[in-house]
Amino acid sequence: MERNGLQDRARESKIGWWVLGISGFLVLSFFIAPYTLAPGTVQHVEGRANAIDFYSYDGWGSAGNEPIPADPLGEGGEQLNNGYAWSEMNPYAGFIYAFGDLNCHQKYERSLEFNENQTPFCTRDLGIFFGLFLGGLLFTRRGWNRWTVKDTCLSVLPESMLLKIYQNDRRFIAWFGCGLLLCMPMLFDGFYQLLTSYESTNFKRVLTGLPFGFGLGVLMCGMFSSRAQLFSEAGAVILPGNSRFTLLETQGQAESE
Repeated sequence: MERNGLQDRARESKIGWWVLGISGFLVLSFFIAPYTLAPGTVQHVEGRANAIDFYSYDGWGSAGNEPIPADPLGEGGEQLNNGYAWSEMNPYAGFIYAFGDLNCHQKYERSLEFNENQTPFCTRDLGIFFGLFLGGLLFTRRGWNRWTVKDTCLSVLPESMLLKIYQNDRRFIAWFGCGLLLCMPMLFDGFYQLLTSYESTNFKRVLTGLPFGFGLGVLMCGMFSSRAQLFSEAGAVILPGNSRFTLLETQGQAESE
């Protein structure tokens, strides 16, 4: 029997491997895709996040290929956004750059370059996806379904730490606190850059994106792994420190004793 009261943790391991595999594929593709293109295919581009900017060179989905002002005042004429069209790339690179086009601003000064081609994602997103990979990796080894999402996420922490958390019923505080702690580096770096003249570096963007991605990876695994119906009852869930869930008839909710 596993430490959560179930016979095995095959589901948790499988979900962790899915998160690990998908994020790992994307991280590797950020470096490989530029080498599948002719040098200079993707250079000096800048688009928008959550929008299609580089589907084609003109027409629908070509906003990123339009001329951009050389500076905010427009002095010195226009500077061409070199652009690219992922619809005209090979299928592998086209898929990766389309995914980047939709999800990332792709600012050239915040991206790496390989084979004289800009990567499909900025360095912040690179850190986030690598963090997702690490979160999935940890969950494959230490994640357990414990009825709720927060308890499933907390299961990756050392048992010695969880003992005091459950004995003092600090589950929500621990779960929320860990999430906030992992988000803070990226939030601070991003908002400090937005509100002041401070300009972050690509190295800092990777480092601050990594803990956020790690927390997101564990959260995703916890959301897909927590299944109350796999237990015969709430009291069947084994928790640290011999704690147990009980269903309160008056409120219809589970809480720790």
